[in-house]
Amino acid sequence: MISIYDTEGIETLRSRNAVQPHNMKLFRNALFKNAQGWGDSLATLPEAARTDFENKIGFELLEQVERHDSNIDAASKLVFQTHDRHLVESVILRPKSGRTSLCISSQVGCACYCSFCATGKMGFTRNLTTDEILDQVAQANRIVKEEGRSIRNVVFMGMGEPLLNLEQVFAALDFLRAPEFFNLTGSKLMVSTVGIPHAMARFSERCPDVQLALSLHSARQEVREKLMPQARKYPLEMLRESLLAAARNGKVMIEYLMLSGVTDQEEDLTALIGYLRDLPVHINLIPFNEYPGSNLRGTEKPQREAFAKRLKAEGFDTTLRYSLGADIAAACGQLVQHKKGLF
Repeated sequence: MISIYDTEGIETLRSRNAVQPHNMKLFRNALFKNAQGWGDSLATLPEAARTDFENKIGFELLEQVERHDSNIDAASKLVFQTHDRHLVESVILRPKSGRTSLCISSQVGCACYCSFCATGKMGFTRNLTTDEILDQVAQANRIVKEEGRSIRNVVFMGMGEPLLNLEQVFAALDFLRAPEFFNLTGSKLMVSTVGIPHAMARFSERCPDVQLALSLHSARQEVREKLMPQARKYPLEMLRESLLAAARNGKVMIEYLMLSGVTDQEEDLTALIGYLRDLPVHINLIPFNEYPGSNLRGTEKPQREAFAKRLKAEGFDTTLRYSLGADIAAACGQLVQHKKGLF
């Protein structure tokens, strides 16, 4: 069976059926830009070719096995099962701004073991393939199409560390940006990392137009090491060099988790200001989304707002994030494979 994302395999199928390039363009547009279903997409092809395409192409690589819709905001968590019965999660975000976004996963589980993240507690199983990454976008697009929406932004902030699955993520980004497929500009794509310097360097060279987000969370080495084991291997001094290189392509998003008594004190603010001074960054202050088994607590809203005000006074572009999907465990740090398989 040929994957719908296998361009070489589909080209062979096109040639065998003598389908003209114009018809293939209509077929691809139906699938990737217009988010049409399989039947409607096949209908764009000459009738003589439809049966062969239908029998030889796998339309969906992942099986959607659960969907959870938030009762307090417009988030939807989608649970997909892979062919080998692992579960991964994606989250559709429908903010009031109207720009529908999708948070996707790049791995089954995660090997980074950050103390504030539920996904890290489940361990690492395997990397997702390029096709499995792309299928999250395609299926979510078909869901929101029924609402008169389309996925406008895709962020690699779901399960896993994208830069530990670099080649598959690169291939997925190429497909998402390709004019003949999803046709998303790099400014509509964002990849988040805990901070792996050599991989950040490769990313900056390979995808200079795609936004990079660094999960910093503390500018104090001893605190960051407690929160993020990867920080022991890649200290802040080394990470700053990678930030400088990445910033040549434009502003880097700095994700900073507000943890009560851990990252929100005066010394934390002073360290953050000093570490990011003279770097073109946008600081995103993130509320902590609690999950069972965690002993961490989030900073209260007034203190988060005061922290943001101080950063702005120092000249930093700063945003206070308000997480969506917390009631369905779909917010930042809450995604977790809660079952090994459903069947």
